[in-house]
Amino acid sequence: MLSDYERIKKIWNQRTIPVIIRRMGAGQFHRVRIPYSQLNRDWLKNSRRNQPNWLAGKRCWEIPKAWFNDFVERALKRYGKLYIIQPYRQQEVCAPACMNARGHECQCSCMGANHGMGNDGSWFEVSDAFATKWEQKEWACRLMVRR
Repeated sequence: MLSDYERIKKIWNQRTIPVIIRRMGAGQFHRVRIPYSQLNRDWLKNSRRNQPNWLAGKRCWEIPKAWFNDFVERALKRYGKLYIIQPYRQQEVCAPACMNARGHECQCSCMGANHGMGNDGSWFEVSDAFATKWEQKEWACRLMVRR
């Protein structure tokens, strides 16, 4: 069974379905791989003022973040499928009443994972009934298919 990293790497390296990596850092561009065509630069540009940038060493295109929605819609129309690789952070939800509880009965959405453990400072307590924290950034991949 492949790890998430290996699965995403395999998807990025395949050549039949377009892939876009949503990069979120300041000044970063999204990275795109699409099946080869001599018209790829013009297709990506789509009559805009700016040019997409070809990164020969990485064998992919870079496009501005503002082009994301248009790229997804046009890629689905042209190819029928598209992979989107993007960062995400899983949100955990609990409650101070659960984290500070005594005994074993838990009816919280954490299913007892945080029951009686206290708040180690990583939780943001919104109210007596709600606390949340965000896990470390990970990468997720989803396949979109044209309807």
